[in-house]
Amino acid sequence: MQQRVPLWFTSDGGQLRFDVSDLAGLSFNIKERLKQNADRRIRVVTDVLSPLLMLNQPDTIYKFLVQLLDDVKRYDAVLLATLEEGMHKPEVLAAMQQLFDGVVEMRLYEEGLKVLPLLRIRKMRGVPPHPGYFSFALTKGGMEVSAYAR
Repeated sequence: MQQRVPLWFTSDGGQLRFDVSDLAGLSFNIKERLKQNADRRIRVVTDVLSPLLMLNQPDTIYKFLVQLLDDVKRYDAVLLATLEEGMHKPEVLAAMQQLFDGVVEMRLYEEGLKVLPLLRIRKMRGVPPHPGYFSFALTKGGMEVSAYAR
């Protein structure tokens, strides 16, 4: 059995290079990985959404994502993208959130001298809204999520 490991698309240092200002190239590379893995469900994880929005008009990125998400869904894959807090206008955030089936908010909350990592599910297809926060911790085994009671 062939071992499959994550492939890193980065501008510098990864197995696969991409240029954040080259939307066509980025789209092509992601679609090629989807085709190569058409026999299984994969997850595409990217943290380039904020840089893309900083270098391009939001409507250009919106159109890019509509097309990319259509291709991702056609291959029964999942796309997880991150946005950096405080970098984008509220209407841009709302438009980006509208595109995705789920939106998870992660933030750090300061309580006295302690910093609490909190997680909130803002929307998730097929899941009723949950207005509260969860506490989370990153461990050797992964991410542990628990109820956050106040």
